[in-house]
Amino acid sequence: MTATPTAKNIDGNALAAQLRSDVARRTQALKSRGLTPGLAVVLVGDNPASQVYVRNKVKACTEAGLHSVLEKYDASMTEGDLLARVDALNNDPAIHGILVQLPLPTHIDANKVIESIAPAKDVDGFHIASAGALMVGQPGFWPCTPYGCMKMLESIGYELRGKHAVVIGRSNIVGKPMAMMLLQKNATVTICHSATPDLQAMTLQADVIVAAVGKRNVLTANMVKPGAVVIDVGMNRNDEGKLCGDVDFEGVRQVASYITPVPGGVGPMTITMLLVNTLESAERDGALRGLV
Repeated sequence: MTATPTAKNIDGNALAAQLRSDVARRTQALKSRGLTPGLAVVLVGDNPASQVYVRNKVKACTEAGLHSVLEKYDASMTEGDLLARVDALNNDPAIHGILVQLPLPTHIDANKVIESIAPAKDVDGFHIASAGALMVGQPGFWPCTPYGCMKMLESIGYELRGKHAVVIGRSNIVGKPMAMMLLQKNATVTICHSATPDLQAMTLQADVIVAAVGKRNVLTANMVKPGAVVIDVGMNRNDEGKLCGDVDFEGVRQVASYITPVPGGVGPMTITMLLVNTLESAERDGALRGLV
């Protein structure tokens, strides 16, 4: 007989819909004052996954009432031409957020491109100025995926103060900023990675676990203490070709108190926080121009 799962799902689709509704309302308020939030998405090359992501981002913008511009370029585009396009968007008053879809073709230096985006329009939160602001606790754009994870924890009323959070993964896009955000909420944070000698020893101490390495079953039921909250950032395919995360979902939900499913968990939140960042950039612009 199979044990009844103890974990409640944190429904990313439902939370995303709620937040997008708020974005649509605030966008309408800005539009009534003559300001439409604008996002520019730049896609270089024909990476199939990137094309799907970009399409979803543009669709989400349209549904929330934001102005979106999609610029598609051939994989042969030079680094200089891409930097020139970013510079033009930096100086375009109708654009409040710029997103250059990664990965870029190998002949283009992604770091150089990210650093060329004006920090005031860095709605992905990848610029070194955004990372620095997060590090020292100053206002700035938070990277969308960890920001979405924080919103999910907030949605269940979870108090992070004094809790032990373990982040599996140390990328600049998820792992490191996730740790900083948890730290800001007074959690005690441990970052684990491929060189951590005994991952299970670390995760068994955790009240909150964020799995973000892009590897199936990196977290299994015997690695989770009863009642822990598990956030699964991973996006993988199982042997049947179905989407799955980094967490053994069926096993871990027998032990955890809350868990995010894949799909339908963190994924919808990432695009939602991109909309939130773009809207807030436009609101700041409106405040500077005396419109808000």
